[in-house]
Amino acid sequence: MTDPLLDPFGSATDPWMSGRTALVTGGGQQSGTQPGVGYAISRVFAAHGARVAVLDREGDAAQRTVDRITADGGTAVAVVADVLDDAACRRAVDEAVAALGSLDTLVNNVAVGDRAGVFEVTPERFHQLMDLNLTTAWQMTRHAVEVLPAGGAIVNISSVGVRARGPAMVYNLAKAGLENLTIGAANTLGERGVRVNCVQVGAIWGAFAAANMSEEMREVRKGWSALGTEGSPWDIAQATLFLASDRARWISGQILSVDGGPNTGRAPKPAASAAAPVTTVLETTTPEGAPAVHA
Repeated sequence: MTDPLLDPFGSATDPWMSGRTALVTGGGQQSGTQPGVGYAISRVFAAHGARVAVLDREGDAAQRTVDRITADGGTAVAVVADVLDDAACRRAVDEAVAALGSLDTLVNNVAVGDRAGVFEVTPERFHQLMDLNLTTAWQMTRHAVEVLPAGGAIVNISSVGVRARGPAMVYNLAKAGLENLTIGAANTLGERGVRVNCVQVGAIWGAFAAANMSEEMREVRKGWSALGTEGSPWDIAQATLFLASDRARWISGQILSVDGGPNTGRAPKPAASAAAPVTTVLETTTPEGAPAVHA
C-alpha cells in the first residue's frame, strides 16, 4: 500500500517522461539558429526520458531534431507525413507505434498563421487555414486515441491570438476551434483515462519570429506582457512537458496561457524606428501563404 506521506511523483531529480512515448507534429527543425516550438518540445521530452517520434512533412527537418536528440543520448525517430492528409495521419501513428513500441502522448503543434481577415481571404484559403490549424489536430487525435492507453495525454498548441479583440482573422477562428476541441475531447476521453490540455503561445522569440520580425518591432512587443519580456520556444516546451507528464495527472480540459502575464494596460515601448508600426504580431502570424509556423 502506498504511503500517503510520500510524494507519488518520486524525487525531484526523476525525469518526468521516463517510460513514455510521444509523437510531436511539426517537430522538425528548419535550418537556422533559432529553435521552433516543435523542436523544443521534442528535445525537452527526450531530455526527460521520453522516446520521441518527430513528425514533419520535411524529412531533413525531422532528422535534424532526431540527430540532436540522439547526440544527447536520447531516443527519437523521424516520421515524415503531411498531416493535411488523413490517411497520412493514420500511417504516422502506426509508424510511431511500430518504431517505439507504443504511444501514450500526442502533441498537436502544426500551425500556419495568416493576417488576412475572415472576409478578405478566398474560400480556398479559408478552408486551407482551417484545415492546417484545426483539422490536422482533429485527424491526428482521432487516430491516436485508437492506441493511447489510460494515463495517455494529448497537448494542443494554440495562440493568444484567440483572445485578440481586433479584426477577425481565420487563424484566430481556427485556434478558438482547437481550444474548444481540447475541452470537448477532455470530456469525451476522460472516461478512458486520457487527458487533453492546451498551451496558448504568447509573444515568443523563435525561428518564426526571427525570420519575420524586425528588431524594432521585437522591442515594442516585449512591452506587451506584464513581465515586459519575451518568451522562447523553450518556455512553451516546459509548459507542454508539465501537461504531458504524470505531474499533471489530475489536470484535463485546461488552457494554459504562456504569455508573460496579462497586459497591464501601460503604453507599449516606442519602436526604435518610426518605420516600425505598432501592430499585433504574434509568434503565429505570417503574411498570407507563409510556411508552417509552429513546425
